[in-house]
Amino acid sequence: MQFNREKPYNQLPLLPPKNDIETREILKKTISATRELAGMVSLCKQLPNEYILYNSISLKEAKDSSEVENIVTTNDELYEAFTSDKTIIDSSTREVLHYNEALWKGMEQIKREKLLTTKTFISIVNTIKENTAGIRENPGIKIVNKRTKETIYVPPEGKDVVLDKLKNLEKFINVKDDIDPLIKMAIIHYQFEAIHPFSDGNGRTGRIINLLYLTLENLLEHPVLFLSQYILDNKDEYYIKLRAVTEEGNWLEWILYMLNGIEETAVYTKKKINDIIKLIKETKDTIRNNNPKIYSKDLLEAIFKQPYCKIKFLEEAGIAKRLTCAKYLKELEKMGILISRKVGKERLYVNVKFYNLLKK
Repeated sequence: MQFNREKPYNQLPLLPPKNDIETREILKKTISATRELAGMVSLCKQLPNEYILYNSISLKEAKDSSEVENIVTTNDELYEAFTSDKTIIDSSTREVLHYNEALWKGMEQIKREKLLTTKTFISIVNTIKENTAGIRENPGIKIVNKRTKETIYVPPEGKDVVLDKLKNLEKFINVKDDIDPLIKMAIIHYQFEAIHPFSDGNGRTGRIINLLYLTLENLLEHPVLFLSQYILDNKDEYYIKLRAVTEEGNWLEWILYMLNGIEETAVYTKKKINDIIKLIKETKDTIRNNNPKIYSKDLLEAIFKQPYCKIKFLEEAGIAKRLTCAKYLKELEKMGILISRKVGKERLYVNVKFYNLLKK
């Protein structure tokens, strides 16, 4: 049956695709993307503590992925909310933080089960949306051009149909085959977005699935390849190439788009990691030159676990008792490494250069 953008796409083809998905052009791009990805994973190991990436870059990914769906918060609002004990009122900031929580929940599930399943997808979206809605049952979901109001796509309708498509996707994900995992990730992402199994949160869930799948395939040790900035920078192309698979069966351009995203993101992340390593060394030298008595590896790591820090974090790291921790943070502020900021009843300390580096 020919695709009709006004009707539910219940005839969405099952996986694997019948097209040639390993053309010479695709395989060539796969080699370069794999090389950059492996280089990024190797460089991660040079960080003194990989939590530096988890708590900082993963929050940036949560922010960028949400921004693709026009859920916007600022860096300040996000890091303050992540660090402070104040009640988060802003709904956009809350959703971004739930995205980050959903990513780590998903990681725990795949480590436990060694599979990526519909149960995982539902857990992710329910965490993001703070509900228990699960698979959509009601008809009427349409993807519409916001400017022209023209219908672009109507996903499959009927819970049984949606579950059948998801069951096929699960099998494709978890059954071992000869398809390169990076190519397979691109196919998985398209299929999940085309099934559109939830009333909301499909894009963000799909981007978390990318990370979980690459981790499951041992191409990532930890979820640190964040594609959302690439998608934001190339947003129109993202949707055009998704539609081209649906309307024309054009897998080539879509897979190349995703492979290019992996490669560019790995290169970007390598530069970011190198910049962080350099900044950590500079900060270490500054502390040792100005007040060597307070320097410790644990203190240095504590102020780089995320851009915002507070006394409690130093206490929890076992660095010293509360009064001494407060003294250390004030000393670091005198050196120009930190700037203090009152948030509610708490005093937070911003690692200024680290914060600015992450914003870029």
